Amino acid sequence: MEPRVDPTDRRVLERNYDYAQKNVRLLSMWYDCELERMLELLAEHDIELSRNDKRQFGTCYRSFRRRSNW
Repeated sequence: MEPRVDPTDRRVLERNYDYAQKNVRLLSMWYDCELERMLELLAEHDIELSRNDKRQFGTCYRSFRRRSNW
């Protein structure tokens, strides 16, 4: 029996973001979740967004980061 991998584990999430070519939209489709939820997961795990994702989603991401640091 193979060990189960938690897709929301920081290392797994970070690696999958890399595999998705640092594209939040693609990653959220891959994970089959809402875009906001994917941004929240990345923010909770302190995974830095790509430059393109920062331009598009930086405000929302920073809001989630502030919330997770409370």
